[in-house]
Amino acid sequence: MNVIIIEDEKPAARRLARLLAELKVEVSVMLYSVEEAINWFKNNNHPDLIFLDIQLSDGLSFEIFDEVEVKSAIIFTTAYDEYALQAFKLNSIDYLLKPIDDEDLEVAVNKYKALKPEPQKMALDFDDIKKLLVNPLEREFKKRFTVRVGQHLKIINADEVECFYSENKGTYAATTEGRNYLLDTTLENLETELEPKIFFRVSRKFYVNVNHIKDIISYTNSRLQIKLHHFSDQEIIVSRERVRDFKLWLE
Repeated sequence: MNVIIIEDEKPAARRLARLLAELKVEVSVMLYSVEEAINWFKNNNHPDLIFLDIQLSDGLSFEIFDEVEVKSAIIFTTAYDEYALQAFKLNSIDYLLKPIDDEDLEVAVNKYKALKPEPQKMALDFDDIKKLLVNPLEREFKKRFTVRVGQHLKIINADEVECFYSENKGTYAATTEGRNYLLDTTLENLETELEPKIFFRVSRKFYVNVNHIKDIISYTNSRLQIKLHHFSDQEIIVSRERVRDFKLWLE
């Protein structure tokens, strides 16, 4: 299997290549920009599979396919919010949300191997995807949650939640009143339910509410530490792979 990675963040590209190597998948080339990728595709045989970041340093990676016809299978790697991911799913082998989880990666690779897509069937409709990125579908996000407190049900408004986090296979909402409530859901399910302008997944363990961030501090290994107004039970660290997207989200 001939595999390439198109990703503008070199540490993220190297990490993905390492994870693929653990799955016995060898990456032949890593490309870091739209311009570099266009030049490469014009002068080389196209791969079986591309791991494709959406947002590159010099533009959207879809611009590559405006210049060259590529019929390789694609697995998107993206930090885009869930509203656009349905199009990615319809137009690709799979998509992987950053930071990439090793188990999700294995599932995507196995899906590709099982499908063994034929090149002539890999004509992707990038126009539909671009429309979703520019004009996202309007949708309602979750405004409140119900939690059980003894024999009672308590209603928690989403704007009262400072962060959502996972611990011991449970998912919790930490609120402005300093209480932590166990939810009957998972962080993965919350990805499709939370307002992306308000909540950001800073790591595999934490979603934070931008309106309750008190301080952001430089941390080891180019990471960031987040301080919230009330929640202090655990350190909230923005994973290295998410720092750039987190900064963009803040703006």
